[in-house]
Amino acid sequence: TMRRLMSSREWPATRVGTGILSSQPEENPHWWNANMVFIPYCSSDVWSGASSKSEKNEYAFMGALIIQEVIKELVGKGLSTAKVLLLAGSSAGGTGVLLNVDRVAEQLEEMGYQGIQVRGLADSGWFLDNKQYRRTDCIDTITCAPTEAIRRGIRYWNGIVPERCKLQFKEGEEWNCFFGYKIYPTLRCPVFVVQWLFDEAQLTVDNVHLTGQPVQEGQWLYIQNLGRELRNTLKDVTASFAPACLSHEIITRNHWTDIQVKGTSLPRALHCWDRSLHESNKNGKAPLKGCPIHLIDSCPWPHCNPSCPTIRDQFTGQEMNVIQFLMHMGFDVQKMAQQQGLEPSKLLGMLSSGN
Repeated sequence: TMRRLMSSREWPATRVGTGILSSQPEENPHWWNANMVFIPYCSSDVWSGASSKSEKNEYAFMGALIIQEVIKELVGKGLSTAKVLLLAGSSAGGTGVLLNVDRVAEQLEEMGYQGIQVRGLADSGWFLDNKQYRRTDCIDTITCAPTEAIRRGIRYWNGIVPERCKLQFKEGEEWNCFFGYKIYPTLRCPVFVVQWLFDEAQLTVDNVHLTGQPVQEGQWLYIQNLGRELRNTLKDVTASFAPACLSHEIITRNHWTDIQVKGTSLPRALHCWDRSLHESNKNGKAPLKGCPIHLIDSCPWPHCNPSCPTIRDQFTGQEMNVIQFLMHMGFDVQKMAQQQGLEPSKLLGMLSSGN
């Protein structure tokens, strides 16, 4: 239904890199001079498909094969001399990293390039197979519950999941491997997970639509609970960055350097991760002092982190500060203050300073 995600016909001839794809040191402090290859998304299969067009299938879903072919081509363009290959992606591309990172490592090994360390960076692709706020029938991608969409999709796409994850589940249950917290423990390659605690795509598939109307209490509790559940799934993820913001995707945004968790920015955390992998390869040392790589916000509401991206009113386009946003969401300061055992003015002070 979304033509721009189905074809390369409308792709621009050149692309100016932003965020982690930028060649400007101010915008991309650690990797501005890396070799970068951008693979746009046109396979509609979360990068998992291996199904070509035939008399039986009128569509081709070849995401997993596209990645393999790109790797083959890059080996001839200098990848063969690389020390590190970082496979990164956002949204469906983030889930695609989890599904493909080990396979890319195996592919390079089979081609005789054992010396290349393959790593993954998954941004906004760590979805939960949670219960929707309101259950709806699966009519299209927006109304379809997360598990149902993947169950149906995997059959269309002839989706491939990594063998080690597949073995954890019964036949026909491979859809489980599309959910980060289920596939992550089976991965061999190091992966850094970046995930907003209140991801807009997750809320959309969970049928929480923030349309400018004040949020009902049930929705508000559901949103807070989503943050808790997500935080819980990340507790054993060695390298992670999870700000308590309502947003979607970050690594290719030019403001990606501004967001901080516990005083550390994402580029800094990624640099620490890079260094820790380099050090542990040398001598298996403990994490580097003063260089954190497990950063998860602990405050409980969307945008309780003052470095979150700017929120705009969906109707007026006006910028909102955190207090305006929470009021707009139907947040009851009196009630919340009471629950937290605080004076309302103290709670407002804490919110505006982001504590």
